Amino acid sequence: MERSNILSTGANKYGINTIEEFRDLFLLALKKKKYEEADISSGDHDLNPGMPIPDKTKPAAVLVPVIGRPDYPTILLTKRSEDLHHHAGQVSFPGGRQEKSDFSMVETALRETEEEIGLSRDRVEVIGQLRTYETRTGFSVTPVVGLVQPPVELDADPIEVADIFEVPVSFILDRKNHEKHSREWQNKMRHFYVMPHPNYYIWGATAGMLVHLAELLLDVLEEE
Repeated sequence: MERSNILSTGANKYGINTIEEFRDLFLLALKKKKYEEADISSGDHDLNPGMPIPDKTKPAAVLVPVIGRPDYPTILLTKRSEDLHHHAGQVSFPGGRQEKSDFSMVETALRETEEEIGLSRDRVEVIGQLRTYETRTGFSVTPVVGLVQPPVELDADPIEVADIFEVPVSFILDRKNHEKHSREWQNKMRHFYVMPHPNYYIWGATAGMLVHLAELLLDVLEEE
């Protein structure tokens, strides 16, 4: 990963400086919220009360890769190829639809990550899952959180991935970066989260999942 593709950390008021500190915080937050045990979902409807979600959603999973950079932990994101039929050019986590051969959502996330960006599953320490995220397009997405220690060796599939970049965990935790935007779609005003990155437009489901991760961690941090 080129250093130019890692956003500068900015303010780091919570002092999460290592991947080990992130692991400890995340596991404590999971225990507190019991997201893995409870049947709780979130999604596009959070900011759009009354938005219809299909009764039968398609299961999918993404990997939220937390990278143990020497100065501060980061989260890896991708920009999808402009040639794709769905969500072309959008920022996303590596991941995709579950296949029949996948024995779990973790397997789906790791397999899709290997296929998209060449990150070997044996380099990923899976530490838990966030709430399932339901999209208005009919997907039920399981975000799988995994830790990756450098060096990070990637080999992106150019058909699917146009770019790979990282944002600091401190950027995600800053509520000033949890912007709420809106636009008209099919004659209705739709609301969604946006993370104000200077070079990439992080919005929609990806931004929503990042906000949920931040709120999970902040619930613990703000008690201290």
